[in-house]
Amino acid sequence: MQASSKIPTDVSYLEYEGKHKGLRAWIFSTDHKRIGLLYLYSMMTLFLVGVILGLAMRFELIAPGKTIMDAKDYNAVFTVHGVIMIFMIVIPGLPAVFGNFMLPIMIGAKDVAFPKLNLLSWWVYIAGAFLVITSVLFGDGSPDTGWTFYAPYSFKTGANMLPAIFGAFVLGFSSILTGLNFIVTMHRMRAPGMTWTKMPLFPWSLYGTAWIQLLATPIVGITLVLVALERIFGIGVFDPALGGDPILYQHLFWIYSHPAVYVMILPAMGAISEIIPTFSQKHIFGYKVLVVSTLAIAFIGYFVWGHHMFTSGMSGTAQYTFSILTFLVAIPSAIKVFNWISTMYKGSINVQTPFYWAASFIFVFMIGGLSGLVVGALATNVYLHDTAFVVAHFHFIVFGGVGFSFFGAIHYWFPKMFGRMYDATWANIGWLIFTIGFLALYSPMFYLGMQGMPRRYYDYLEEFHAANILSTLGSWVMTLGLIIVIINLFRSAKSGPIAVANPWNGKTLEWTVPSPPPVENFDEIPEYQEKDGPYEYQ
Repeated sequence: MQASSKIPTDVSYLEYEGKHKGLRAWIFSTDHKRIGLLYLYSMMTLFLVGVILGLAMRFELIAPGKTIMDAKDYNAVFTVHGVIMIFMIVIPGLPAVFGNFMLPIMIGAKDVAFPKLNLLSWWVYIAGAFLVITSVLFGDGSPDTGWTFYAPYSFKTGANMLPAIFGAFVLGFSSILTGLNFIVTMHRMRAPGMTWTKMPLFPWSLYGTAWIQLLATPIVGITLVLVALERIFGIGVFDPALGGDPILYQHLFWIYSHPAVYVMILPAMGAISEIIPTFSQKHIFGYKVLVVSTLAIAFIGYFVWGHHMFTSGMSGTAQYTFSILTFLVAIPSAIKVFNWISTMYKGSINVQTPFYWAASFIFVFMIGGLSGLVVGALATNVYLHDTAFVVAHFHFIVFGGVGFSFFGAIHYWFPKMFGRMYDATWANIGWLIFTIGFLALYSPMFYLGMQGMPRRYYDYLEEFHAANILSTLGSWVMTLGLIIVIINLFRSAKSGPIAVANPWNGKTLEWTVPSPPPVENFDEIPEYQEKDGPYEYQ
């Protein structure tokens, strides 16, 4: 059965009759595409708030001494910046937006398995974000512990911590609901004939991520509840004055938070695995190896949390074990890079904006990954622990990896999501400026860390001044590129040229339906022919 690929004459998005009208038709919709867009709009709003806070931090660090804020305000700014970026943007980012929008279409389903649960996950996300913002606007001052909420300071500080802690706890429920929904959807709703070894790689990455969301997120949820109870009742789990152990908090926090890195990066890798073969006009090189590497990253990622704690006094045996496991998780990541480059080899490469973002992702991810091996080794970790080097590594992986992939994905699927094309010239200009600014912002931090500048400090020695000036200027350049990208996409969604169903000559199933997709995606569920390879549909 051939899916319809006609060009819609009316590209106003999903204007269909229902019991609700206007805004209510969006916030009460159970359509997976609308929910994906609700996540997109919510996250972009919060992302801009996080960017403004990040710019304020960099402006403070442009020179030694106080510039625009004192130490307390700086602690509050980087805490709220971290909580927004990690819990509201990076962890839910690609799964919540592109997973919700594209997953059912890519596997030949009309919706996710539990549409109402899907809508609930967005409402829970908004509730969690509201609680965190409440902690900033009301009470005894913004949270100032850092996004890790480290004990015992998190229950000793006089800042308004409880709303932020409960907000992060509630956001975890949104992640769990999304992961559960995706697992059931992929198990039960794949198109007839689509076996596991024929499923596109982006759904595979969501599958690995969903298991991490389902199994690891409850751990941090329980941990945050214990911190709240510690703060309210003084129960003595983490408080050393009451016989508790603050190191136990670090173990419980990182048991979740390091797998959370793979919640961030696996969908990013999945999106890149769709973009690279499309613009190379080839099938992906080593499909089954990429699937196995995805699951290996998800599995091994559960066992590497201890490398965050090499300086906390753990035994030598534990240090060696966690260091070895950290190096092991690099192997499937390197396999992915090898397969992406092999896919491009002798391909008929069509250089478009999504390909620029994908190629930049590979470059940035390799820097982040190799610097991760530096902090994964015991000797260098002890020297670089809690320095600016760790900040650089973290942002190359988290913001570089997820950010570049996210913008690559939005440019790749934009014609399908909105039924319109963007201005490619401005898109490419925005990408170039953003990339230059990103490298200028975070690369100097590697040098600063090796020279001994600690992270989380609002002041520094004169010898660190020059590199901090370059880093702050880089933040301004990167923000300019970001503004160009967002304005271009916003304007194009409103008035860009109408997009055809398959502008990139993509081979996965979403490119066989109209742009934007109809309410139930397909008039008839497509059938997969077993004689064909991955991505070949009839």
